[in-house]
Amino acid sequence: MRYFVSADIGTQGTKTAIVDETGRIAGASFRPSRLIRGPGGSVEENPEEMFRSVTEGIREALDAASVEPGRVAAIGLAGQMAGILGIDESWNAVTPYDSWLDTRCEKHMPEIKAWGEERFIRLTGSPVTYAHGPKKLWWKRERPDVYRRIAKFVVPSAYAAGRLAGLKADEAFIDYTHLHFSGFADVSGMRWSQELLEAFGMDGDKLPAIVRPWDVVGSLSGQYALETGLPEGVPIVAGCGDSAAAALGGGLVRPGRLLDIAGTASILAGCVDRYSPDAETKTLIFARSVLPGLWAPHAYISGGGECLSWYRKLVSADGGEPLSYEKLSELAEKIAPGSDGLLFVPHFGGRVCPNDTDLRGSWIGLNWSHGKAAMFRSIMESIACEYRIYLDTLERLSGGIPYSGVHAVGGGAKGSLFARIKADALGLPVTALKNADSALQAVAAIAGFGIGHYADLAATAESFIAYDRRYEPDLSLRGAYDRLTKKYRMAVEGMAALYGNLKKTTLDERKIAT
Repeated sequence: MRYFVSADIGTQGTKTAIVDETGRIAGASFRPSRLIRGPGGSVEENPEEMFRSVTEGIREALDAASVEPGRVAAIGLAGQMAGILGIDESWNAVTPYDSWLDTRCEKHMPEIKAWGEERFIRLTGSPVTYAHGPKKLWWKRERPDVYRRIAKFVVPSAYAAGRLAGLKADEAFIDYTHLHFSGFADVSGMRWSQELLEAFGMDGDKLPAIVRPWDVVGSLSGQYALETGLPEGVPIVAGCGDSAAAALGGGLVRPGRLLDIAGTASILAGCVDRYSPDAETKTLIFARSVLPGLWAPHAYISGGGECLSWYRKLVSADGGEPLSYEKLSELAEKIAPGSDGLLFVPHFGGRVCPNDTDLRGSWIGLNWSHGKAAMFRSIMESIACEYRIYLDTLERLSGGIPYSGVHAVGGGAKGSLFARIKADALGLPVTALKNADSALQAVAAIAGFGIGHYADLAATAESFIAYDRRYEPDLSLRGAYDRLTKKYRMAVEGMAALYGNLKKTTLDERKIAT
């Protein structure tokens, strides 16, 4: 039996697993991350802490698996996708990890939109949002001394892989599942766009080589062999983004499938076989699938799942321990669809898809009869309504591909009420997968494919899937959720206008004061 090391450097922490060749997780580890929040929307992580979470996680997972280290055949990594960090020529981090949650770069987003957002979307596949493009401009314009020291910009999975392999900056890489967030790529042509580089004065030599997720980028160095407990020389593949790994592990291996990634961010992704970027509504991000020839268009609420966690912590039982998700769901179960007229806007840090930096979270329609149950249900319904908007857009762009159901992964997939609300809003069955961490199995499949152990990546990833409960939509509620989604859209658009006016008023007041 051969084994593969799989690590996923996520927002909440790093998950690491030893996965056998059948997809079974033999041993696992989780090491929480430390988000460093500062003024002006700053959200960073310490790159050394991120890397140590990988090396220490590998050793812990290996110990838990009780597997002979010599039977580990390859290493693969996934990671957060929309954030970046800069390295010098020796692969030392010269910036903190500029998280996808960090909003400081928004001051440079209007510049990109003014250049031509539709053209930008057609090239990159993504609307202008809090991703690598504006972030790179922020470092160039706001921290020029640091920018000059940056030899290459890299993503977390590549940073960790390069450290493990002892690479130098001239060997830096980015796998193609990250390109839609890179800000300067022709994602369809799988190359850096000279048009975009010249338009914004970006130094092309600071961008890494574009590789495939299964390409072997190096092998485990002696130093980190000692620290992880693995043999020196174990091959390391490039890996991919965490959402791309979750999509592969969640069964997006052929057109017509949908995936709900219910984590810190709430993501609805599809699978199509043609590139048709959303230049009209600027809602869907057209990302490359791990699998050649396929695309994984998706949209997400940044911190959608975090809204549920935030509310749970907010409403403590008798001032003590927070109520459990199960208890809150039990209460919300008693509330009819529509949450007694209460609407919730989950965009606490601005809307990502389509991008609106001014919008913030809100409850609309509160009265004295509303309690914990209605408020909690309204949060779940807001995410379901966003998903319905995403699906309507996807159906328009995908050329009549029939969608038959949704696979659900992530922590939020464990809640039966939440799954049923999504099924009712989408009018499609939702099937939870037994392994909520499908990304770990997918990355193991990628690593095995990269060294030739598997002949068919799609078939291997699909064979690893184990299905759990299936939730059928209540078709009698379709009209109710159609109306709710319409009201939700009106609420979001209305609040966006309100927050925009509030911001303008604040700026006008500051001008008068000065």
